Amino acid sequence: MKPVKKILFLTDNFPPEVNAPATRTYEHAIEWQNAGHEVTIITSFPNYPKGKLFDGYKQHFWKSDDDFPFRVIRVWTIMFPNSGFLKRVIDQFSYAIMAFIVGLFIKTDVIVATSPQFFTAVSGRWLSFFTRKAWIMEIRDLWPETIAAVGAMNKGRIYRALERLELRLYKSASKLIVVTDSFKKKISARGIAPEKISVHKNGVILDKFKPRPKDTELLRLMPELEGKFVFAYIGTHGMTHGLDFILKAIKQLEYSNPEIHFLFIGEGAEKQNLLELSDKIELTNITFHPLVSKDVVSRYLSLMDVSLVNLKKSDTFKTVIPSKIFEAAALQKPILLGLEGETKEIIESYNAGLCFEPENESEFIEQCITILDNQRYQELQKGCEKLALDFDRKQIALQILNTIISD
Repeated sequence: MKPVKKILFLTDNFPPEVNAPATRTYEHAIEWQNAGHEVTIITSFPNYPKGKLFDGYKQHFWKSDDDFPFRVIRVWTIMFPNSGFLKRVIDQFSYAIMAFIVGLFIKTDVIVATSPQFFTAVSGRWLSFFTRKAWIMEIRDLWPETIAAVGAMNKGRIYRALERLELRLYKSASKLIVVTDSFKKKISARGIAPEKISVHKNGVILDKFKPRPKDTELLRLMPELEGKFVFAYIGTHGMTHGLDFILKAIKQLEYSNPEIHFLFIGEGAEKQNLLELSDKIELTNITFHPLVSKDVVSRYLSLMDVSLVNLKKSDTFKTVIPSKIFEAAALQKPILLGLEGETKEIIESYNAGLCFEPENESEFIEQCITILDNQRYQELQKGCEKLALDFDRKQIALQILNTIISD
């Protein structure tokens, strides 16, 4: 049996925030603590994605949060909504500074810092240097490449400087944990030894996400969904997700397929623009709903017949695997995927959904109609069941733990 390790984990996002980084870190930390190790999380006070402090919280320089079975320390940050590149940088950099300061006073054996909040990794590197403890970089997105892919930054002098910083971080970390095979290939191609990089993909806690009938109480609150075949997008409404394309495309389905309805749940930088676009083109087959907390999200997921997963067309996004595909699979909700690369390979290999070329309107419409076929739909549900079983997050968490604590 390996000795108990003190693990210090840096993450800007954490519950009650409900985005993928917050959920992933929380669920992994539970398993690490249950395995007998001592986990400390340094995070911000919850404010994502609106940049407004959640009800019941008040900012302090730092404060322990006793609502978790492991140690959680929240630090003061400058809060901005998840929109505007410069504001987001200021927000993330303020967290990095505070995490570094507070982290100096935490006894630990190993430091783990997660990206794509890029400056979180910088904080991990600083702490490693001053405490003489090894640090591990978890890479859930290739940054700054992703920022450039959505047009938020051109590949000029600042971009090249950030790329150099990114490479220095890769080199200084004792290990790299990535979430896709494609990430490992890309990073290795930049001169990082492949044996330094461990691939641990996203997954789902099967105990939390199980097949269930549509929630009747929620249907009463959204009567427009009653009797409809619901395509649902649940998550961040951001620049990378290309949701304006979806809105323009579904206008064609209003009258040709009146049984189809689209449900969008969440917040993000593009939410207001999407609302305005929906009004402008007078969509009647769509419902927007605010962000919901993680403890009730499975109820909302039950409302959908198909999980809609979409990103803008870019070679960069061929390397990502959105975590929402695993939750949908666990609920046996087939996936309609607008994404190429590794995620498409997973969906097709398990026969867990249908795929369309990102931003290809005719393919999107065609697949929306194809998935209505009852026999095809049931086949996809069986594929979802197999996919979810192979990506049990409890097992993935223990595999990551072994990477973290092994010499």
